Amino acid sequence: MAAPLAAQAQSADPTLEDLIPDSAVEDPEAWAAQFDGSPPAADEVADPAADLTELDPDAPMDELADMDLDWPDEVELPPFEPPAADPDAQMALEAVPLLPMLPDSELIEVNSQLVLALPQDTEFFPERDAFVDRFDGLSTIEALENGDSNAAQLAARARADEELLIELLRVYGYYDSQVIRSVGGMETGEPDADGGPVVRFDVVPGVRYRFGQIDLGELSTAPDGPALRETFAIETGDPLSSDRIVEQQFALDQALGETGYPFAEIDAPELLIDHRETRGDLTMAVRPKGKYVIAGVNSNLPDFLSGEHLETIGRFETGDIYQRSLELDLRRAVTATGLVSSVTVTPREVAPPTSGTPGEVVLDVAMTQAKLRTVAGAIGYGSEEGFRVEASWEHRNLFPPEGALKVRGILGTREQLGGVSFKRNNFGGRDKVLTIDAYASAVDTEAYDARTVALRGSYERLSNLLFQKPFSWALGAEILATDERNRVIGGIPRPRQTYFVGSVFGRAMIDTTDSLLDPQRGFRLTGFVAPEVSRSAGSSDYYVRLQADASSYQLVGDDIVLAGRLRAATIQGAPIDRIAPSRRLYAGGGGSIRGYGYQAVGPRNDLGEPTGGGSLVEASIEARIGTGFFDGALSVVPFLDAGSVSLGSTPDFRFISYGAGVGVRYETGFGPIRVDVGVPLNRNPLFDSPVAVYVSLGQAF
Repeated sequence: MAAPLAAQAQSADPTLEDLIPDSAVEDPEAWAAQFDGSPPAADEVADPAADLTELDPDAPMDELADMDLDWPDEVELPPFEPPAADPDAQMALEAVPLLPMLPDSELIEVNSQLVLALPQDTEFFPERDAFVDRFDGLSTIEALENGDSNAAQLAARARADEELLIELLRVYGYYDSQVIRSVGGMETGEPDADGGPVVRFDVVPGVRYRFGQIDLGELSTAPDGPALRETFAIETGDPLSSDRIVEQQFALDQALGETGYPFAEIDAPELLIDHRETRGDLTMAVRPKGKYVIAGVNSNLPDFLSGEHLETIGRFETGDIYQRSLELDLRRAVTATGLVSSVTVTPREVAPPTSGTPGEVVLDVAMTQAKLRTVAGAIGYGSEEGFRVEASWEHRNLFPPEGALKVRGILGTREQLGGVSFKRNNFGGRDKVLTIDAYASAVDTEAYDARTVALRGSYERLSNLLFQKPFSWALGAEILATDERNRVIGGIPRPRQTYFVGSVFGRAMIDTTDSLLDPQRGFRLTGFVAPEVSRSAGSSDYYVRLQADASSYQLVGDDIVLAGRLRAATIQGAPIDRIAPSRRLYAGGGGSIRGYGYQAVGPRNDLGEPTGGGSLVEASIEARIGTGFFDGALSVVPFLDAGSVSLGSTPDFRFISYGAGVGVRYETGFGPIRVDVGVPLNRNPLFDSPVAVYVSLGQAF
C-alpha cells in the first residue's frame, strides 16, 4: 500500500508550505537576499558531478554481439492504392437531401400571440392558405384566450405547436421541412398597444415528396378491376398527401360498395418514405371478395312486416347488382314507417360467385317493434276559432302490413267533428298511401254554417321529412251530404239548404326546394283540379274547381331568404249561388292574406256576411332575416300580402285587400315556430280588426 501512496505524492502539485522553507520564515530578509542578484556562497552551490560515477576515458568498450542480416538485392513494393470507398458511407452522403434555398417569407398573424412566417411565393407552398386554416383550428396557442397567458405558458404550448406544424407539413407531403420556433416580444406599431409575448414560427416547407409505387393488393383480380383502379385517383408521380390517401380510400370503398362487392375489405394504408428519392411508396391491401346481386329480402318478423312487403319499399328489383346505398336506403325506409324502434340490414351470401357469374345475397332485416298505439290530444284557443279540444286514438299496424286505424274527435266553439279513418302506407310502392276517411262535422265560421257527413278516399304519393320528392301527386274521390246556410247575423235566420256533392280530384306538385318545412332555395309548382256535381232543390249543377300555386325561395348572402308566392283559383261551370257555401273560394287568414280574419276577405251580402266567390288571386312576399340570436335560431320576417276575391269565375280586381306586418321564426329540430303580427292596410272598420296575430308551425308558405 506504501508504493501507490508515494507515487501519488510525487505526482501531486506542491503546496505553499513546500515552496517556502522554514529558513524563510525564521529570517525572511536573509532568504530574500539570495534572489537579489549576488552570487551564492560556495558552500551553498551544489556539485552536479557529486552523484556521477567516474569513468576512465582510456577504458575499452565492450564488443557488440554478432549480427547477420540478409539484405535483399531488389525490393519491390506494391503500388499505392487509395482505400476503397465505404458504400454505406457513400449512400449516407447521397441520402442527405440538399437544403432548399430559403424563400422570402410573409408574416401571417394567426392571433395576437401567434405568428407564422411562410413563403411569400405560392410556388414554394401552394397549400399555404389551407395549411394556415387547419393549423388555426388545431393550435394549442390559438385555444388560449388573448391576454390569458404568460411567457412560460406560451413556451410550453409553442413546443406542442411546433410538433403540430411538422406533422401537418408531412400531411401535405413535406418530409424535409424546417420549423424554427421563437418566443418573445413583437412591435405592434401602435404606441398604446400591449406588447405581450408572441410565438413566431418560421416555416420552410422544403421539397414536396411524390408518390412512388402504389400497391392495391388484389384489386386487379376483381371483375371490375380496371374501372375500380380508375376510381382510386392516385398515380405514381402525384404530389404526396395523406389527406388524398384518405379521400381516395373512401372513394374506392364507396365504389366497391356501389358496384356489387358487399364483403370487400380494405386494409389501413401504409406509406414507406424514401428520403433519398423524395418519394413515398403506398401499400393498401384490397380484397374484393366477389361480386353479388340482390336475391331478395328476409324479415325477422314476417307477420309484422313481411320480407315481400319490405321488397316493395326497397328501391331495387330482384337480380339487381348489390349497392350499399340501396341497403342503407332500405334501412331508412323501414325506419320511416314509424313501426320499429331499431332496425339493421345485413347482406348474407346464398350463392357464391362463379367464373363470370356474380353471386347472390339476401338482405336480412332485423327489427324491434315500437309501441304501436298512440293517444293524442290538444287544447287551444284562438280569437277567431274560440276554444278547441281535439283528441285521437290510433293503432299504426292494426292491419299488417302498415294498416292503421285512427279515431278522432273535435269539440270547439266553431267546429265539432267525429271521424274514423283507415290508412295503409307504402301501398303498391314506396311512399304511396291509400286513405279512406269517414266523418261527420258541424262548422260555423264567419261565412257559413254547415253540417256535413262525408266519405273520402285518396291514393297519393307523398313527400316526407326523410324522403322529399321532386314530384308528388294525389288522386281521389269524395261524396258528401251537407246542410248549410249563411251565418245568422243580428238574429235574422237564413234559410238552410241541403247539397249532395260528388267529386273526383287530382293534385300534382313539382318541388325543387331544399327543405320541406323551411326552404331556402328552389321553387314549388302545384296544380289542383276537381270536377264536381252538386244536386240541391231538385236540380243538378256541374262545375270544375281549379287552383294553381307557385312559390319561390332565394338565399341572399348568408342569412337572408327572399320568398314569394302566387295563387290563382277559379270555379268554372256554375253561378256562385248554385254552389254550396263551403265549396266556394275565400281569402284571409294566416295562410292567405295576413292582417285579416279567416275567410274575411271578399264580397259580402247586404247583412255583411262573406259570401265567397268564384275566383281568387293572392300574392305574398317576405324576407326571412337571420338575427344570430339563440345560436342563429331566431329570425325576423317582414311581409306584404295582397289578394282579391270576385263573385264571377274570372277575377275583376274590383276590391284588393292589402296586409303588412312583421313576424318572428324560431327554428326547432322539426321546423320553425311562426308568430306573425299583421295589419290590414285598407281595412273595413265594420268587419276588420286593427291587428291580427297568427301562431303556427312551419313557414307561411
